[in-house]
Amino acid sequence: MSNMREIKTRIKSIQDTEQITKAMKLISASKLKKARQQLEHALPYFTKVKSTIADILLHSESVQNKFFEKPQEPYKDEDTTVNKGDGVKKKVGIIVITGDKGLAGGYNHNIIKAAEQLITEAGDPQLFVAGVIGRNYFIKKHFNVDKDFDYPVQNPTVYRARDISEILLEKYVYHELDEVYLVYTELVNAMRMVTRQIKLLPVNIEALKEDIGMTENEHFDDMILYEPSPAAMIEVLIPKYLKGVIYGALVEAFTSEQNARMAAMDNATANADEILNELKLNYNRARQSAITQEISEIVGGTAALQ
Repeated sequence: MSNMREIKTRIKSIQDTEQITKAMKLISASKLKKARQQLEHALPYFTKVKSTIADILLHSESVQNKFFEKPQEPYKDEDTTVNKGDGVKKKVGIIVITGDKGLAGGYNHNIIKAAEQLITEAGDPQLFVAGVIGRNYFIKKHFNVDKDFDYPVQNPTVYRARDISEILLEKYVYHELDEVYLVYTELVNAMRMVTRQIKLLPVNIEALKEDIGMTENEHFDDMILYEPSPAAMIEVLIPKYLKGVIYGALVEAFTSEQNARMAAMDNATANADEILNELKLNYNRARQSAITQEISEIVGGTAALQ
């Protein structure tokens, strides 16, 4: 009977866990849908900002700005390489967007692994980590983490992205940083997520044109004039551009986290069902064995009385 009680206790425990995993899956699905809608509403504005910057640069090649990358410096996305080729050690800052919570499969592990690879290439960069999981990890590993940069990744907002972009712009303008990179997770579809590494500062012109889908032979409207000057417009638009990129990365990372948690909780629920079926089968066997033993004892007692 003790075996049956143990099995019943395990069944109750797994049923409670299964209810939690189902609830977490539904919550993640709701958050993911909301975040996607949030990004879609804001995306046209930031796309227009990027296209306007590209338009200004196309018709004002003489514009020089501290935020632009020099033409001879190569740009690399995905497989980003830093501090190579010029022989000068640069002060590099890396923004890493991880999750605030666990139970999301390999989501946090993958982004931390990608960040560590970029950190190795950069030497000893300054880390700006958003998300409790990544922040605790890098601090524990004694990386150069900015202690004042403490932003949650739950429910991303444009205001949070603006605050982050202002911090980075200030450090870049005052030469505390020479380059700024961003590492985050992008949700390609429900089945596939990719870790992206992009260079935020200085801005690469060719990468910007590629980002907005502009081909080599494509041109914007030559009739547009910018007042008071293209240079002044660039000074205004660059902060907005950075804010848009960071906001998009925050939303993409948040949706990726929710999608990963949905998948993890779905797998956990399926595993719980399998364990429950096995435990119920074992319980029925134990119960049948106990009943058989009781009958045998009754029959044996009756035979002894006769």
